[in-house]
Amino acid sequence: MKTYLLPSLKLTAVLIILCSVLYPLLIAGIAKTSPGGGNGEAIEVNGKVVGYANIGQKFTEDKYFWSRPSAVNYNAAGSGGSNKGPSNPDYLKDVQSRIDTFLVHNPGIRKSEMPADIVTASGSGLDPNISTQAAMVQVKRIAKTRNISEDKIKQLVDSKIERPLLGMFGPEKINVLKLNIALDNLK
Repeated sequence: MKTYLLPSLKLTAVLIILCSVLYPLLIAGIAKTSPGGGNGEAIEVNGKVVGYANIGQKFTEDKYFWSRPSAVNYNAAGSGGSNKGPSNPDYLKDVQSRIDTFLVHNPGIRKSEMPADIVTASGSGLDPNISTQAAMVQVKRIAKTRNISEDKIKQLVDSKIERPLLGMFGPEKINVLKLNIALDNLK
């Protein structure tokens, strides 16, 4: 019994130190080098924090780009998806309602032109980004509401595209909060 007990206790102590102390310290140290120092990248306008780059926010006014829908009503404390499958009648009703709302606010857009991310929630319910296509289908509405040319809005969208890491890891995306702040600053 001593043959196995002592090495097991030593291994347990080593793994506790590695997994519960050293690894978390390493990850926290790496996080300190990221924007925001591991606390999230706060976005400020005129010295006031208006949001965080990694947490989605709700935009419903026609003069703004709309965010991806949230299953948790953009509540960061309750992050999570709806857990409803694609054949669930309640889920289908929610998606159809989002489609109908989007089409009412974006006349001239057909259902077939709508990217999925503009009417479906992400797994966390807090996705701060939309696809380039989701931004482009909203350009006409925003240009009309703000009385700005569509070309100028498209140029703004193009300038805010975040490219994949090293050109191959992940999709192109646009942070909605940053895009809307730039939109407000557009002359």
